[in-house]
Amino acid sequence: MWSWLCGLLAASPCSAGVLRLLALIFAIITTWIFVRSYMSFSMKTIRLPRWLEVVKYKCGLIKPCPANHFAFKICSGAANVVGPSMCFEGHTIMSPVKNNVGRGLNIALVNGTTGAVLGQRAFDMYSGDVNHLVKFLKEIPGGALVLVASYDDPGTKMNDESRKLFSDLGSSYAKQLGFRDSWVFIGTKDLRGKSPFEQFLKNSPDTNKYEGWPELLEMEGCLPPKPF
Repeated sequence: MWSWLCGLLAASPCSAGVLRLLALIFAIITTWIFVRSYMSFSMKTIRLPRWLEVVKYKCGLIKPCPANHFAFKICSGAANVVGPSMCFEGHTIMSPVKNNVGRGLNIALVNGTTGAVLGQRAFDMYSGDVNHLVKFLKEIPGGALVLVASYDDPGTKMNDESRKLFSDLGSSYAKQLGFRDSWVFIGTKDLRGKSPFEQFLKNSPDTNKYEGWPELLEMEGCLPPKPF
């Protein structure tokens, strides 16, 4: 019977095309079944060893902070393209996603004892009014931590009074902060000495990573309550 059927197909002028079509359909169905079965098996059985898994803690830190310490991460803006971000105790205070950052200086206030966020604000230091910044800095409550991240241009509108107020918070670089510099900083009011939590990069054509801007800065770590 099979020999008769094969002979009949061979006698037909379109039999070769039909056989090729059937073979192609069979190959596609077989491949689809195999791939689906393999992927299902892989998803269920393949897992990385624990020593290869990267565990992230609060604010993306690779190690947990000691007891009674606050985890933090502050990133300055990248040129005038990507805005800055601030994370404190696993909570994102400011970021482009939250749409609460702006050109200039981005500042958040945190209770230095409880870690509660007291407020945040962005100050345009290219075309804004520096008096708004001065008023804000003068009204910082005692015991508050001051988190600062630059974006685009943090220095054009800075004056002597605002520089002194930042210096009084513990900054070592506020007096030289200028056009398109990168700066991240944590300080507090009435600080004796200088804050160890500060990074600064000068805008220089010789060292800039981006065209017209220095590299973005990232500062992360653990803060003890009332760290200064």
